[in-house]
Amino acid sequence: MNSFVGNIINGEVVRVESFTKEFVCYGFLNLNSKLMVRVLSLDEKEIIDEEFYRKRIRYALEHRLNLGFNCYRLIFAEADFLPGLIVDKYSDYLVVQFLCLGMEKIKEMLVKLLVELTGCKGIYERSDTKVRLKEGLKLSKGYLYGQFDPRVLITENGLKFYVDLENGQKTGYFLDQKLNRDILRLYAKDKVVLDAFSNVGGFALHACKYGAASVDACDISAKACEEIKINAAINNFKQLNVICTDVFDYLRRDDIINKYDLIVLDPPAFTKDKTTVKKAYLGYKEINRQALRIIKSGGYLLTFSCSQHMTPELFMQMIKEAVVDSKRSVQFIDFRVQAPDHPALIVGDEQLYLKCIILRIK
Repeated sequence: MNSFVGNIINGEVVRVESFTKEFVCYGFLNLNSKLMVRVLSLDEKEIIDEEFYRKRIRYALEHRLNLGFNCYRLIFAEADFLPGLIVDKYSDYLVVQFLCLGMEKIKEMLVKLLVELTGCKGIYERSDTKVRLKEGLKLSKGYLYGQFDPRVLITENGLKFYVDLENGQKTGYFLDQKLNRDILRLYAKDKVVLDAFSNVGGFALHACKYGAASVDACDISAKACEEIKINAAINNFKQLNVICTDVFDYLRRDDIINKYDLIVLDPPAFTKDKTTVKKAYLGYKEINRQALRIIKSGGYLLTFSCSQHMTPELFMQMIKEAVVDSKRSVQFIDFRVQAPDHPALIVGDEQLYLKCIILRIK
């Protein structure tokens, strides 16, 4: 049974001890959250003050600067020892999410430190994710530092993209896929490519860059399809065709059997909750079975799941079942995860959320 000494103030830093009074950790307290304490430090001698956060941000920044990316996730919450804080860098601008009460209460200080350590020109808040509601927080978005056009032009792997920091997916763009998109350099040359669930065209444009003969980018969102066209135009790609339709319906068409040499399946998370994993499993299996049905012999399938609840083991099991149902002979080529600006603690399985399996189909 839990016991408390002193005033209980949600969002404040507390010292956690065992029943034998031994130090366990320092962390943010929130009795209204499923996570009552979010761990900040396991070092009893550590002082949780402004300098503590400065050092933590600097430590995270050092790793990203080593990577040499133009755009990257600067802080990945618990994986960067700053629970409840997400910071993404898009060129000269930052997008932040404060996902727990403790980080919300020190927002002003964190903004000051981010400006100091990164020299950014502006910061936009995208604390509009429903996870905040579980912390007793309202959804929030808007400028925190500077005034600027939230539609920002970025460069990724030599390609130009427009990113909507105000209304785009996640914090504007899927930064975790940057190296998986670049791996198309091994598979796209002279190929007929389908980028399914294309969003703003990340994989489609990389396929064009690496010499694809033609590329179909398929997404149900009319807004996303317009963004794909804009991004194709600013990169001067002429071989890209946009198909605005439901991907599930498109994959079931018989007239596209044997059309594609390379298919990329990068769907949104079909499940964000353990209770819907079974339904999500069937959704993943269906799109993979259909992709296996239509792809040319000798073709490559890059298939993804970005749901933490779809574990690597469960994802592989689903792929095996889809292969059996498709009656195709399939070679396993590669297994990939999120880009290294999205680290995972070695004991934090849920942080290793992005899975990619590359297959070759006979």
